[in-house]
Amino acid sequence: MRKKLVSVLLVAAMGVSVLAGCGSSSGNEGDKKASGDENVLEFYHGYYQDESEWPAAQVMRDIYDEFAQEHADGDVTFKPIAVENRDDIVSAQVAGGSYPDIVDVGGNGVPQAAISQELVYDLKPYIDENNLQDAVGLNYTQHDLDGHIYAVHDQIESRGLWYNAALFEKAGVSADAFADWNTFGDAMTKIAGLGDESYGYIAGQGSGCIINAIMASTDAGKKMVESELTEDIVNSDEFANAFKTTAKLDQANGSEHTTDDNGNLMAEFNTNGKVGVLFNGVWNASGIDESLVDAIEPALFPGNISISSAGGGLTVANSMSEEKTALALEFVKYMTSAEVQEKIFTGAQANPCNTTVDLNALAEQSGDAATMKLAKACAQVNEADTIVIDMKYTWGSDVNKAIINALMECAVSGTDIDARFEALQKELLALIG
Repeated sequence: MRKKLVSVLLVAAMGVSVLAGCGSSSGNEGDKKASGDENVLEFYHGYYQDESEWPAAQVMRDIYDEFAQEHADGDVTFKPIAVENRDDIVSAQVAGGSYPDIVDVGGNGVPQAAISQELVYDLKPYIDENNLQDAVGLNYTQHDLDGHIYAVHDQIESRGLWYNAALFEKAGVSADAFADWNTFGDAMTKIAGLGDESYGYIAGQGSGCIINAIMASTDAGKKMVESELTEDIVNSDEFANAFKTTAKLDQANGSEHTTDDNGNLMAEFNTNGKVGVLFNGVWNASGIDESLVDAIEPALFPGNISISSAGGGLTVANSMSEEKTALALEFVKYMTSAEVQEKIFTGAQANPCNTTVDLNALAEQSGDAATMKLAKACAQVNEADTIVIDMKYTWGSDVNKAIINALMECAVSGTDIDARFEALQKELLALIG
């Protein structure tokens, strides 16, 4: 698991939105190699989006700018740089034997080459010495690579599900539908049977969450999801059951409601109210239309299971001056502080990594209905009986994509699920070598 987790600390998302970040600087600055100026600590992040496009990006930029202003008169100044090509920047510098001062790694995470060349700073000693275990939360366990922590994500990618209670009531079903996957399937069939273009859920990308949750429903399956993918796992009964159960649900749901990107159809849940269930992160609370806020409720996967991942996160170069390193570590502490984490919850609408933040109190203070739903969703995810990592971080994004593609094909009526699973097994064995 450790090797795979490094290569994908490595694959985030939320991300998904929660993995991005942006600062006061913009343009093509990220295309240039770090200046190496000992008086400037450069921070690359991905919150480049305009506020009108994504309000959370402005929230994060303001947080970064506040830190920069607080240290404007110091021996070392802080310079946030918003870029769209963080992965390219990191790869180019690692190839040359260097690493950005600080970078909030996203989809591809910390390259193995950066770890093996000792280009990335081990944050664990600093976390331990400053008693920041609660502040970094899930990062402390999920990002522990043989006793080292190379990344700390200030937000946790948290996935349960959202359901439209009004649509459920119309179809004659209730939240009891989440008792198990059989009752879930029956509920989705009833929603589709309304005959008003309503349907159960957005399959495809969302189906990956179903497999993830089904695997986590047994001790053996959970251990497999949290480990590097092997031939034994590919050929296991647990994986076969998870895939085939999901494929049958998808086929009943219908291929016209299938996509490899939930974003393509999310408006049908958040705005149009045509979908019974949405498999997406807790952060989706901010996307729910005001007219549907009262009807949309959070829940967990059958079996009281949630999917939570530390994802990528803040990484620090290993060979900077003492002054720059000290400021970089101070920034990590700042980003995981209760004060900043509260802003991330209320402003960026994400699940904070800091476990000491009282989300319910913040939601009540806000008086905002969507924020209250967000707090409820976060609480459910954080307190689930079973919390499992997203399998894309342990099995790899290529494996995750192959599984989702297979499920999308199975959603087509008449597809032989057994035959497609056998083909998938061969694909996965070829991918893992």
